[in-house]
Amino acid sequence: MYEDLDLSICIINGYPKSSREKFDLSDVGHPHDLYKAFLDKYVPKAKVDVVFIADIGSSIPEGANIRSYDGYIWTGSDLTIYHSDDPRVVRQIEFSRKIYEAGVPQYGSCWGIQMAAVAAGGEVKKNPKGREWNFAPEIRRTEEGKRSLLLKGKPDVYQGFVMHLDEVTRLPSGGKLLATGDHTRVQAIEVKHGKGAFWATQYHPEYNLYEMARLIAARAEPLIKEGFFETEEQVKALVAKMKALHENPGDEALRKEIGADDTLISDEIRQQELRNWIDYLVVPYKRG
Repeated sequence: MYEDLDLSICIINGYPKSSREKFDLSDVGHPHDLYKAFLDKYVPKAKVDVVFIADIGSSIPEGANIRSYDGYIWTGSDLTIYHSDDPRVVRQIEFSRKIYEAGVPQYGSCWGIQMAAVAAGGEVKKNPKGREWNFAPEIRRTEEGKRSLLLKGKPDVYQGFVMHLDEVTRLPSGGKLLATGDHTRVQAIEVKHGKGAFWATQYHPEYNLYEMARLIAARAEPLIKEGFFETEEQVKALVAKMKALHENPGDEALRKEIGADDTLISDEIRQQELRNWIDYLVVPYKRG
């Protein structure tokens, strides 16, 4: 925790306005608020701004103003990054490239890892295995990952919250694969491009059991349609159990039933990547 560090962080929310409105109607937490909650704890004096970049015409930092921030955090999004004819997507890729060129550290989850790859010349496609949702039961550090600062302090095998249909299929030339999984091969990467670095995960360290339960409840219809559940009642039952475990993380029976371990439940373990990004990328950048 940095009690007196006056960082300036910009959180880039990648969701369009219509999707954010659905979040409110469905009682789903906004991803920028989840990141802000982490920053409020770990860097309480940080100045945090939120940019809704998918809103065409919204203001974003330009030119030298990009360097007015010490770091940029990318949230998830329900847009599709390889839809190159969508101006809401193109705008975001172009902005990430400008941040790379400015040399300001970037971090992102889900959409963020796809942004890290595509903005630097990598590739993303639809995952032929379909949706990965709830949490990945086994994410494994690669040999590069065991040496990386992003995953410093993480166990060699851990769990992570996920909700996505697409995956990184080709890393850019400056990219390193740090963690992998069975459903999605690229789970964590480091990309060096231009003057900057982008650390990213396909999974969501910013989520917890309660927030993922809310998201699953909101996505009940596609999850049933895709065959993960037969009825809405089954969705509600899982959601209730996840919320109960969030309230009582020591419930061994619920842990076993859900399949969650400390790497998913403990903030200390789950959020290690976020602390590492601040410690080893943002703070050194800030101090020059």
